[in-house]
Amino acid sequence: MSETRIERDSMGELQVPAQALYGAQTQRAVENFPVSGQRMPVQFIRALLLAKAAAAKANIKLEQISAAQGEAIVQAVEQLLAEDFIQHFPVDVYQTGSGTSSNMNANEVIATLASRVLGEAVNANDHVNCGQSSNDIIPTSIHVSAALAVREQLLPALQHLAQAIEAKAGQVHHHIKTGRTHLMDAMPVRLSQVLGGWAAQVKGAQAHIESTLPALQALAQGGTAVGTGINAHPEFAAGFARELSTLTGVEFATGANLFALIGSQDTAVALSGQLKTAAVALMKIANDLRWMNSGPLAGLGEIELQALQPGSSIMPGKVNPVIPEATAMVAAQVIGNDATVAVAGQSGNFELNVMLPVIARNLLESIELLANTSRLLADKAISSFTVNDAKLKEALSRNPILVTALNPIIGYLKAAEIAKTAYKQGRPIIEVALEHTDLSRDQLQTLLDPEKLTAGGL
Repeated sequence: MSETRIERDSMGELQVPAQALYGAQTQRAVENFPVSGQRMPVQFIRALLLAKAAAAKANIKLEQISAAQGEAIVQAVEQLLAEDFIQHFPVDVYQTGSGTSSNMNANEVIATLASRVLGEAVNANDHVNCGQSSNDIIPTSIHVSAALAVREQLLPALQHLAQAIEAKAGQVHHHIKTGRTHLMDAMPVRLSQVLGGWAAQVKGAQAHIESTLPALQALAQGGTAVGTGINAHPEFAAGFARELSTLTGVEFATGANLFALIGSQDTAVALSGQLKTAAVALMKIANDLRWMNSGPLAGLGEIELQALQPGSSIMPGKVNPVIPEATAMVAAQVIGNDATVAVAGQSGNFELNVMLPVIARNLLESIELLANTSRLLADKAISSFTVNDAKLKEALSRNPILVTALNPIIGYLKAAEIAKTAYKQGRPIIEVALEHTDLSRDQLQTLLDPEKLTAGGL
């Protein structure tokens, strides 16, 4: 057995791994919650550590702890952030609903390191947790981690994807393909118009996600246990927000109503909903790519995605649309994460939401998944596919739905008759129209020119 030491908390003594930086309360959580083996996300722990440093700085100025104690706490946080800190945070995601175990994990680890820096005891509760409660520091860390992850990871990735789509649209503008509604042949569209629709979806998702940032940057810190601010200096909340803003470079502020920010997670639910919208957009784009790439002989075969790996362990030469498939799975996971966040958001029982850790986990996983897959989709699918122009032209030449352009001249019923005949006989629409109308070949070629039929839209 590994060596242990004895640690004490308000419930008594227990054994803790000898080299662990954490103490008794963390060890109790490790023993109490062997649920998933999943630790809290790195981004969340980073935000929690930054919050502890900001609290220490604010408490020094408010003379709630000594300058030496506060500076030792800040140095401890800096040391953790400079290394692989997650090893010191073993608490399972599925823990106490307030996240108290994760808060005390951080308090104990920081207290151990700060005590070493200072050369005397720094207390996890009295000093590191001064002016705080798990009930405000954990909701605060959810907001901070999500705001930073959205800014640093997701928004740049979505912008990269939108730019890649727009660049590709410019390259393929001259290609015209058969449009499809209900998966059935429809009027022609430019390939650039298809991609323009995708880009608009991505930009829309980006804008909706960005719109949640002001609410994410409003923090619960200062409300302490139930929102009243018990045991926190009256100026602590404002001082904390200023210090955190300096540390992160993002403008955080005290929320307008701390009771709402502790008792509910409405902002997290709103952000998760916007992440789901982004996932739905990526699913649509991925599926369009898969359909257009299908074949190459028995499918649509309109485009050819970059070949990235063998597609079958038994069928030689088979290549699959692996990036769109991975994107679709990410979208499914994000949609599922949103369902969990929605249920968890309903667990605001009186003055505290009690599903905070799983909200943090799902939000941050969704952000990371969407950011990573957006870049892959941009670089390994959108930017690199090639167009099978011969296949596009072949399908267009046999598309009876082009007869729609004749509706104003010959009427819907006559046009339908021509389309059905062309379908049945497998003949070009112009040849059938010549037999059933008084229009000349030149007139029909002008009226049914696919390039002219795509002039509408952007």
